Parts: sequence; structure tokens; C-alpha cells
Amino acid sequence: MTTPAADGTGGPGDSATPPAGKGVVAAPGPAAPQTPDSAGPRRFKSVTGTRRTVAFFFLLPALILLGALVVYPIGYSVVRSFFNASGNSFIGFDNYETLFTRADTKAAINNNVWWVVLAPTVATALGLIFAVLTERIRWGTAFKLIVFMPMAISMLAAGIIFRLVYDQDPEKGAVNAAWVSIHDTFADSSTFPKAHPRPNGTVSGKTGGPYLTKEPVKAGTNVMLPLVGVAADQMPDGAKPAKQPTADPSKITGTVWQDFTLGKGAGGVNKVDATELGYPGMRIEAVKDGKVVASTTAAADGTFTLPASADGSELRLPAANFKEPYNGVEWLGDKKFFTIHLGGFDLYLNIVTTSIMVAYIWMWAGFAMVLIGAGLASIPRELLEAARVDGASEWQVFRRVTVPLLAPVLAVVLVTLMINVLKIFDLVYIIAPGSSQDDANVLALQLYLSAFNEGDVGLASAIAVLLLLLVIPVIWFNLRRLRQEERR
Repeated sequence: MTTPAADGTGGPGDSATPPAGKGVVAAPGPAAPQTPDSAGPRRFKSVTGTRRTVAFFFLLPALILLGALVVYPIGYSVVRSFFNASGNSFIGFDNYETLFTRADTKAAINNNVWWVVLAPTVATALGLIFAVLTERIRWGTAFKLIVFMPMAISMLAAGIIFRLVYDQDPEKGAVNAAWVSIHDTFADSSTFPKAHPRPNGTVSGKTGGPYLTKEPVKAGTNVMLPLVGVAADQMPDGAKPAKQPTADPSKITGTVWQDFTLGKGAGGVNKVDATELGYPGMRIEAVKDGKVVASTTAAADGTFTLPASADGSELRLPAANFKEPYNGVEWLGDKKFFTIHLGGFDLYLNIVTTSIMVAYIWMWAGFAMVLIGAGLASIPRELLEAARVDGASEWQVFRRVTVPLLAPVLAVVLVTLMINVLKIFDLVYIIAPGSSQDDANVLALQLYLSAFNEGDVGLASAIAVLLLLLVIPVIWFNLRRLRQEERR
């Protein structure tokens, strides 16, 4: 028997390896690391540890919906655009030829060009201005709330609002009411736009004036100038019952009045009746040899007096007496601002399209302001203060520091609005009246009209494909910009 040593190790007869034939089992040591070759093939797992097959089954419902709601409609529209209206015969690119040659579709393309160029640019610019200015005013938050509030209104409601705002009647349309008030401040309108001579009266002339006496007048005689055509409720408040003045041998006197009375007891033609009213403020001119030798205005009872120098002249009622009142601007009309000739295609901008763009900008300027304001809040203030310390003016700080730093945010807002205006439909459909809807037409509206009003699904599909092709470059630009930002 061997005695163990004091240090706990085996005695002199011990050895590191047990002798053969002994029933001693060595203690297990640490396992040797396995190489990929020795471990055998391993199945691929994602970063989260999910197998590819499991991930595919989780994504399958979304892929099915994407294919049913996006891929299939796009593919069907492309195929359908090569067939006729009924879909029975293949016509090749005829629908696309019609798209670029027919008057209504060409107008839609023309208007879409201006929508893409002007509306997003103006909305983004206003959003930038509002975002910068609201940082410097005391009630900035309240101002932002007011500007952003139109975003809470639906396009349908906004269309109805602006249809009323642009109404031609100044008593209904807010814009024309303000416009007419400004105009009338500098240019007076006539009180008697509908007045005209009686067929058998003493004056005659073309409709709207001027009106002249049929014979020269003489001093010492009363000249009667009967007119009709003004409704009783439209007579001036200061009008008094007409009367015939006393003749003056050295002057020319007379009366201009409304020679019409309803009911029994009315006076005769060219005679003043007690119930008939004078035309206060009516201008009368004495014309001799084509020159005005004297002039005056009628009193509240329609009477007037001219000096002896008017003897032998013709009395004239100038056209200014009968000028139609200013009725404002036809904001929803087809008037064109300008036209650019590009080969065989005329690019023009009309007033109805511009008016509808204003409604769109009113809604989306708040959206641009909020996004740009968020980007503005992330700009280090040290950069702005450093520029001011270096002597830069506020305009230089804005142009050379703020705008370049906001360029990524401005690009996001601009691209988003460009995609949005390509789909504009409801504002145009609601605001533009039937008489000028063709002039305000856009591609999305024309797609609807072609498919449902005309029943030409082939042409509508061609318009849908064109819209898709117009959106693709904008989306590509946005993706390219996002990848560049990720690399930074």
C-alpha cells in the first residue's frame, strides 16, 4: 500500500497515467471546440432567430393582400389599356394616342403640369415662412393651430366652402364682396344700369347709352327726358316725386324721370305723374358740334337747369349713367393668364385652375409648416448664433444656414405634396362649375369621367398607367435620397 505524500499528490510510485489493466477512469476535460466542418450543416436563421420558412408564412397574408390590392390592379390596368372601351378587341396604343390628342385629356395633362409645379412649391414655401416666423412671435402656437386647422377638414367640405367663397354674386361670394368693395372705393358705379328711353320718347340711342335728344333744345323751354327700366325697389333712396320745373327764358330747364306707374290712374306717356320718381344724380350734357358746352346733374326730383350757352344744342345722357355695376372677377371662369407654345402643345394657365390651387394650398400649407417646424427645432442653435456673431443679417442666416440645413425636410415635404397633387380629384370636381369643369380638368378627374360617364374603361386604364408612370420618378427620387441619408 502506498502512502500519499504530504502535499496531497501521489506517492513516489504514482504516475500521471494509470497502469494498464487498472479500472481507473480519467476525469473528463473541457470539450474541444468544433469547427464548422466538424459540426455538420446548419440551417440559416434570421437576425431574430426565426427560420426563413416561418418568416415566410407570417408574411404570406400581407403578400397576398399586397398582390390582390396593388400588383393585380396595376397589371390589369396595363393590360386593359391596350383594349377598346368594351374590352373585346385589342387596339394597341390607340388609347394612349387618344390621351395625347383629344382636347379634354390634353387639358387635363396641361393642368396637371401646373398642379405639380406650382401647388407643392407654393405650399412648401409658405410652410417654411410660417415655421420660421412662428418661432419669433409670442402667440406662435396659436398661429400654428389656426394654420394647421384646415387639415382637419375633408376635401369635400373644403370644396363646398371655396365654391361659396368664389361665387360670382358679391352678396354671396366673400372674395368678390371684398373685391367689389375695393373697386367701388376708387370707381363709382351707376345707379341706373337698366334705364333706357321709351320707344316713343324724346331721346334715343343704342342700348347702354349715350342717349341724345331727337331735336336741339331752345332756351325758355322745358325739356322732358322720360326713361324706363329701373325696378321700383332699385330706385335710389333719395329719389323724390318728379315734377316739371318752371320755364326760364334765359335758361334750359327740364326733368329726367321714371315715366312708368303701375295700376289705374297712371299718367300719360311723356308726362310727369305724381307717383313717378325723378332720377337724382343723372348727368346731363349739352353737346354742340361734338363738344360739351355745358353740363349738370339732376336734383332729387329729376329737375335740372342748363345755362343759355346750351341753346341750340342736343342734350346727352352719357353712358356713364347706365354703366353696369362692377360685379367682381369670375374666379371660376376660363380666362387664361398666359400661354406658352411648345411645338404642337400649348401650355397655359387659367384662372379657375389657379383658384382651386389656392384652396389646396390653404389646406396643405399647415401640413408643410408642421413638418418643417419639426426639422427647424432639430437645428443646433449654436450654428445660427455663430452666423449672427460673424455679422450675418437675418436674411443671410435664413438663406445660407437655415434653408441648407432644412433641405432634407423640404425635400420630403415637396415630394409628398407632388405625389398628392397627382391624385387631386375632389377639389376640382366640387369647386369648378359645370361650365368650366373642362377647363379645370385634371388626370384623376378625367379618369373618373372616362370610366363612369363615358364608359371607356380602356382610356381610363391608359390614364391610370400614365399617372403611375408620373409617380415612379418622384418615388425613385425619394428612395434615392433616403439611401443617401442612411449612408451619412
